[in-house]
Amino acid sequence: MPDKQPRQYGDDDGRVICDMDVEGMRWYDHRVKREKRAKKETSLPAGEQLTKSEAKRFTLYAVLAGLIIFAVFAVAWAVILLFMTQIWFQ
Repeated sequence: MPDKQPRQYGDDDGRVICDMDVEGMRWYDHRVKREKRAKKETSLPAGEQLTKSEAKRFTLYAVLAGLIIFAVFAVAWAVILLFMTQIWFQ
C-alpha cells in the first residue's frame, strides 16, 4: 500500500487551529508530546523571580479578593435570612 499523501485544499494555509493528537485516541503519538516538551524547555528562558515586596503585594491582593468574595456571600445570606424571617414567614 503506497504512502498516503495529505490532501491539499485550496483554502488550507497550513495553520493548526486545534491539535487533534489527544491522549486516548488511536492515532495519539507519545513521541510528539515529549519532543514538544523538550523543545519548549530548551527554548524558553527561565521565569523571573518576584521580589519580596511584589510577593507581599500579590499575596495581600489575593487575600483581599477572597475576603471581598466572602463578604458578598455573607451579605447575600444575611439578606435572604432577613427576608425569610421578616417577610416570608409572617
